[in-house]
Amino acid sequence: MLIDEWQLEPDVWDRVRRAVDDDSTGGRFLLAGSAGVAPGERIHSGAGRIVSMAMRPMSFSERGVHEPTVSLRALLEGEPAEITGTSDVDLPAYTDEILRSGLPGIRDLPERARQLQLDSYIARIVQRELPESGVNVRRPGALRAWLTAYATATATNAAYSTILDAATPGEGAKPARQTVGAYREHLQRLFVLDPLEAWIPTFAPLKRLTYTPKHHLVDPAIAARLVGVDKPGLLRGQGGRIPTAIGTWLGALFESLVAQSVRVYAAAGAARVGHLRTKNHQHEVDLIVETTNRSCVAIEAKLANTVDNHDVEHLNWLHEQIGDRLIDRVVVYTGRFAYRRPDGVAVVPLALLGP
Repeated sequence: MLIDEWQLEPDVWDRVRRAVDDDSTGGRFLLAGSAGVAPGERIHSGAGRIVSMAMRPMSFSERGVHEPTVSLRALLEGEPAEITGTSDVDLPAYTDEILRSGLPGIRDLPERARQLQLDSYIARIVQRELPESGVNVRRPGALRAWLTAYATATATNAAYSTILDAATPGEGAKPARQTVGAYREHLQRLFVLDPLEAWIPTFAPLKRLTYTPKHHLVDPAIAARLVGVDKPGLLRGQGGRIPTAIGTWLGALFESLVAQSVRVYAAAGAARVGHLRTKNHQHEVDLIVETTNRSCVAIEAKLANTVDNHDVEHLNWLHEQIGDRLIDRVVVYTGRFAYRRPDGVAVVPLALLGP
């Protein structure tokens, strides 16, 4: 039995719990919803009866664009599988996938209809979803501006004060930190914001690591729509970014697409994902996928059709720091071929990476 938007009737949760107590046969109920219960609602935890899972938009392999040849699960298990395969997905095609979205009901619409649906999705968040969650949005325009500024900080760990300044340029009366914090908390609870937490190793801890998350929206198509840059603009390098000195806007969106897909693949393998950055910004790894036995695969996302020694230096640095705990190093890029470099780093087109 599928019960959608169950959080609008929180008693449903307890009824399902009691039904499971009466008959513990698994797989009888599927509770779906775009948020948890509103603050202050008291429900049973569901422990031992109900398993909670986050369902993200479709990963790249789920979209059916190309058949993957490299399995993240195999890499995590340390299998000596050959890194091979050829992809015909090029940079314009990856840009299309960023803009098309991983939301099944949106991605196959004509371009204009897709844009209207994404605009409507954003408007519903501000005008309906947050108020239904008990948030009083007194200035919808200010919230929309903050969301847009957050989108420009995609794939960075820019300070929230920096994002607020970008959302209110030249304004003396800015929203209170408490107000913005409440927006951020509820947007994350609604699965609109999907920040990537910092990876903190429990073994041989590395020194001087940052603990701040990397900013991501649940779908990079939403970020692109908030900023208002189309495909030709992205390919020309348009789109502001916070901070402005780091990379391109399209590069940030590609990293977000890689992160979205890797998180889906990792969840299928019961692994968790974080990012690594030292406090002096001397070293950074975009994604660290860690298994339950603390083995790791480190991944860099590169908007490029070739990979050189500079692109792998942070991966190799991490290998020097933690040794065999790092069972593989991967660069996910926009080129054609999957192969392994002489230094052991796997180079894999995003289109060829799968669960």
